[in-house]
Amino acid sequence: MKCPYCGASDTQVVETRLGEDGASIRRRRRCAACDKRFTTFETAEVRLPTVVKQQGERQDFSREKLREGFRRALHKRPVPTELVDEAIQRVVQKLLALGEREVTSRYVGELVMAELKRLDKVAYIRFASVYRAFQDIDDFRDAIRDVSGESDTGNGK
Repeated sequence: MKCPYCGASDTQVVETRLGEDGASIRRRRRCAACDKRFTTFETAEVRLPTVVKQQGERQDFSREKLREGFRRALHKRPVPTELVDEAIQRVVQKLLALGEREVTSRYVGELVMAELKRLDKVAYIRFASVYRAFQDIDDFRDAIRDVSGESDTGNGK
Protein backbone atom coordinates (compact mmCIF):
# COMPACT_ATOMS: atom_id res chain seq x y z
CA MET A 1 0.00 0.00 0.00
CA LYS A 2 1.42 3.36 -1.02
CA CYS A 3 1.78 6.07 1.62
CA PRO A 4 -0.62 8.95 0.81
CA TYR A 5 1.90 11.45 2.26
CA CYS A 6 5.22 10.55 0.63
CA GLY A 7 4.29 7.88 -1.93
CA ALA A 8 6.60 5.24 -0.50
CA SER A 9 5.38 1.68 -0.97
CA ASP A 10 6.85 0.30 2.26
CA THR A 11 4.03 0.51 4.80
CA GLN A 12 3.24 -1.68 7.78
CA VAL A 13 -0.10 -2.63 9.32
CA VAL A 14 -0.11 -1.43 12.94
CA GLU A 15 -3.69 -2.32 13.90
CA THR A 16 -6.61 -4.18 12.31
CA ARG A 17 -10.27 -3.91 13.36
CA LEU A 18 -13.65 -4.86 11.97
CA GLY A 19 -15.36 -1.80 10.50
CA GLU A 20 -18.41 -0.27 12.18
CA ASP A 21 -20.69 -1.71 9.49
CA GLY A 22 -19.32 -5.22 10.00
CA ALA A 23 -18.74 -5.52 6.25
CA SER A 24 -15.29 -3.95 6.10
CA ILE A 25 -11.90 -4.15 7.77
CA ARG A 26 -10.23 -1.01 9.08
CA ARG A 27 -6.43 -1.00 9.11
CA ARG A 28 -4.09 1.54 10.67
CA ARG A 29 -0.83 1.69 8.75
CA ARG A 30 2.55 3.31 9.31
CA CYS A 31 4.88 4.44 6.57
CA ALA A 32 8.45 3.18 7.04
CA ALA A 33 9.85 6.14 5.08
CA CYS A 34 8.10 9.18 6.63
CA ASP A 35 6.73 7.52 9.81
CA LYS A 36 3.23 8.98 9.26
CA ARG A 37 0.13 6.94 10.01
CA PHE A 38 -3.00 6.55 7.93
CA THR A 39 -6.16 4.42 7.81
CA THR A 40 -7.33 2.13 5.02
CA PHE A 41 -10.56 0.17 4.64
CA GLU A 42 -11.03 -3.14 2.87
CA THR A 43 -14.40 -4.29 1.58
CA ALA A 44 -15.45 -7.20 -0.60
CA GLU A 45 -16.22 -6.17 -4.14
CA VAL A 46 -19.51 -7.71 -5.14
CA ARG A 47 -20.50 -7.13 -8.71
CA LEU A 48 -23.92 -7.76 -10.15
CA PRO A 49 -24.01 -9.56 -13.48
CA THR A 50 -24.30 -7.84 -16.84
CA VAL A 51 -27.76 -8.11 -18.37
CA VAL A 52 -27.92 -9.50 -21.91
CA LYS A 53 -30.94 -8.07 -23.75
CA GLN A 54 -32.94 -10.04 -26.34
CA GLN A 55 -31.11 -8.38 -29.24
CA GLY A 56 -27.73 -9.30 -27.70
CA GLU A 57 -26.95 -5.85 -26.28
CA ARG A 58 -25.21 -5.94 -22.90
CA GLN A 59 -25.98 -3.48 -20.10
CA ASP A 60 -24.82 -3.11 -16.53
CA PHE A 61 -27.47 -4.24 -14.08
CA SER A 62 -29.42 -1.22 -12.81
CA ARG A 63 -31.31 -1.20 -9.53
CA GLU A 64 -33.04 1.95 -10.77
CA LYS A 65 -34.41 0.13 -13.84
CA LEU A 66 -35.53 -2.70 -11.59
CA ARG A 67 -37.24 -0.26 -9.22
CA GLU A 68 -38.90 1.51 -12.17
CA GLY A 69 -40.33 -1.80 -13.40
CA PHE A 70 -41.83 -2.47 -9.99
CA ARG A 71 -43.10 1.12 -9.74
CA ARG A 72 -44.91 0.93 -13.07
CA ALA A 73 -46.51 -2.41 -12.33
CA LEU A 74 -47.56 -1.31 -8.84
CA HIS A 75 -48.86 2.13 -9.89
CA LYS A 76 -51.85 3.02 -7.65
CA ARG A 77 -51.73 -0.36 -5.94
CA PRO A 78 -51.84 -0.63 -2.11
CA VAL A 79 -48.38 -2.14 -1.62
CA PRO A 80 -46.09 -0.59 1.03
CA THR A 81 -42.69 0.68 -0.11
CA GLU A 82 -40.98 -1.58 2.43
CA LEU A 83 -42.39 -4.67 0.75
CA VAL A 84 -41.27 -3.42 -2.66
CA ASP A 85 -37.77 -2.76 -1.29
CA GLU A 86 -37.66 -6.29 0.13
CA ALA A 87 -38.77 -7.76 -3.20
CA ILE A 88 -36.07 -5.80 -5.04
CA GLN A 89 -33.49 -7.01 -2.54
CA ARG A 90 -34.59 -10.62 -3.09
CA VAL A 91 -34.14 -10.23 -6.85
CA VAL A 92 -30.67 -8.74 -6.33
CA GLN A 93 -29.70 -11.50 -3.89
CA LYS A 94 -30.82 -14.20 -6.33
CA LEU A 95 -28.72 -12.59 -9.06
CA LEU A 96 -25.68 -12.40 -6.78
CA ALA A 97 -26.17 -15.99 -5.62
CA LEU A 98 -25.97 -17.18 -9.22
CA GLY A 99 -22.34 -16.13 -9.34
CA GLU A 100 -22.64 -15.55 -13.09
CA ARG A 101 -21.02 -12.70 -15.01
CA GLU A 102 -24.02 -12.39 -17.33
CA VAL A 103 -27.75 -13.10 -17.10
CA THR A 104 -30.47 -12.69 -19.68
CA SER A 105 -33.07 -9.96 -19.37
CA ARG A 106 -35.64 -12.75 -19.62
CA TYR A 107 -34.30 -14.31 -16.41
CA VAL A 108 -34.45 -10.96 -14.59
CA GLY A 109 -38.02 -10.49 -15.86
CA GLU A 110 -39.03 -13.91 -14.55
CA LEU A 111 -37.60 -13.04 -11.12
CA VAL A 112 -39.58 -9.79 -11.13
CA MET A 113 -42.77 -11.60 -12.14
CA ALA A 114 -42.34 -14.10 -9.31
CA GLU A 115 -41.98 -11.25 -6.80
CA LEU A 116 -44.95 -9.33 -8.22
CA LYS A 117 -47.07 -12.48 -8.05
CA ARG A 118 -46.36 -12.59 -4.30
CA LEU A 119 -46.94 -8.85 -3.79
CA ASP A 120 -50.00 -8.02 -5.85
CA LYS A 121 -51.93 -10.04 -8.42
CA VAL A 122 -53.03 -7.00 -10.45
CA ALA A 123 -49.45 -5.73 -10.68
CA TYR A 124 -48.38 -9.20 -11.78
CA ILE A 125 -50.94 -9.19 -14.62
CA ARG A 126 -49.88 -5.66 -15.66
CA PHE A 127 -46.22 -6.60 -15.79
CA ALA A 128 -46.88 -9.94 -17.51
CA SER A 129 -49.02 -8.29 -20.18
CA VAL A 130 -46.16 -6.02 -21.21
CA TYR A 131 -43.32 -8.44 -20.54
CA ARG A 132 -44.92 -11.32 -22.42
CA ALA A 133 -46.46 -9.01 -25.05
CA PHE A 134 -50.03 -10.24 -24.69
CA GLN A 135 -51.79 -10.24 -28.05
CA ASP A 136 -55.41 -10.89 -27.13
CA ILE A 137 -57.87 -11.51 -24.31
CA ASP A 138 -56.95 -15.20 -24.16
CA ASP A 139 -53.45 -14.25 -23.02
CA PHE A 140 -54.97 -12.25 -20.16
CA ARG A 141 -57.35 -15.08 -19.32
CA ASP A 142 -54.45 -17.55 -19.13
CA ALA A 143 -52.45 -15.20 -16.88
CA ILE A 144 -55.44 -14.69 -14.59
CA ARG A 145 -55.93 -18.44 -14.33
CA ASP A 146 -52.25 -18.80 -13.52
CA VAL A 147 -52.35 -16.17 -10.79
CA SER A 148 -55.60 -17.39 -9.27
CA GLY A 149 -54.53 -21.02 -9.28
CA GLU A 150 -57.38 -22.15 -11.53
CA SER A 151 -56.83 -24.96 -13.96
CA ASP A 152 -58.34 -25.19 -17.40
CA THR A 153 -60.95 -27.91 -16.99
CA GLY A 154 -62.56 -27.41 -20.37
CA ASN A 155 -65.91 -26.42 -18.88
CA GLY A 156 -65.96 -22.96 -20.47
CA LYS A 157 -64.89 -21.06 -17.35
